[in-house]
Amino acid sequence: MEYEPRSTLVVPETRLTRASVPFVDAHAHLWRAGTMSADDMAELIGEMDAMNMAVMVNLSGGSGERLRESIANTERHAPGRIVHFANVDFDSIGTPGWSERAEAQFREDVASGARGLKIFKSLGLSVTDSDGQRVAVDDPRIAPVWEAAGELGVPVLIHSADPAPFWEPYNAHNERYYELTERPNRRQIAPPSFEDVIGEQHAVFRRHPQTTFINAHLGWYGNDLARLGELLDEHPNVVTELGAVLAELGRQPRTARQFLIDYQDRVLMGKDSYAPEEYHVYFRVFETDDDYIEYYRRRHANWRLYGLDLPADVLAKVYAGNARRIIPGLDASAFAE
Repeated sequence: MEYEPRSTLVVPETRLTRASVPFVDAHAHLWRAGTMSADDMAELIGEMDAMNMAVMVNLSGGSGERLRESIANTERHAPGRIVHFANVDFDSIGTPGWSERAEAQFREDVASGARGLKIFKSLGLSVTDSDGQRVAVDDPRIAPVWEAAGELGVPVLIHSADPAPFWEPYNAHNERYYELTERPNRRQIAPPSFEDVIGEQHAVFRRHPQTTFINAHLGWYGNDLARLGELLDEHPNVVTELGAVLAELGRQPRTARQFLIDYQDRVLMGKDSYAPEEYHVYFRVFETDDDYIEYYRRRHANWRLYGLDLPADVLAKVYAGNARRIIPGLDASAFAE
């Protein structure tokens, strides 16, 4: 029989289904943005309104015609409520003229309305060039795209690597053991190592100081916030976001609370996969001082979260203020309460 104890702890519980102030989800994926019907869009906006989400940032906007269709569709049905980041096509990297084509396409995408660039974790892990060689995150062939983002004043939200335990021995001592059992495709084998890929990402930050980078998922340093703080101190052009890492913060409430106070101008709200009821746990962790909050991912069944009870001014920045400063053109009317 699998061990699944039910807690007998009796403590106050604060159930929140709505954020205390309008927020921006800076890490969302709306794969069907270009084809959603008016009814589907109305349902989505109704869910966003119910939880006080002012703006959703779709990181899966694609490029070219697909991006233009997504922007046109969401603006037609929900103007100002959904914005899109473009993506880079790495399939032909290494062929003559790829760098010039990639930069030109990105510039065209921004002109079409993209508010930033999203880089998926495949870069550095599975992307290969025309010679079959792994493409490092800091490959110089990509540099013109990073520079263009800085010149155009749009951020790059970059996801590199995976949690470090994905590379560690797969045994009962690995705190991600249950997750790796449930999702065996997430196991990683070096090379490259976690340190290789993260080091390449940090090199990009260092080489392009005029470009704003949003380091996805707390840069996979949610388990070492002191190290994340050092990274942010070292790179003023870098901010981070909270997609899929709530459990990291909630299990260390005192340390996480102080981190978010200290770096209140450098953290953006984000969720990653869209599921309305899961946002409620974010609200509860950030806005209350509740004890022993159950996380919604079964793979973290042994983790319980604790409320951070963030100060109102810090909460306002994390929920929306920082995103409004960093992501251009967010519609102020979406934040009217």
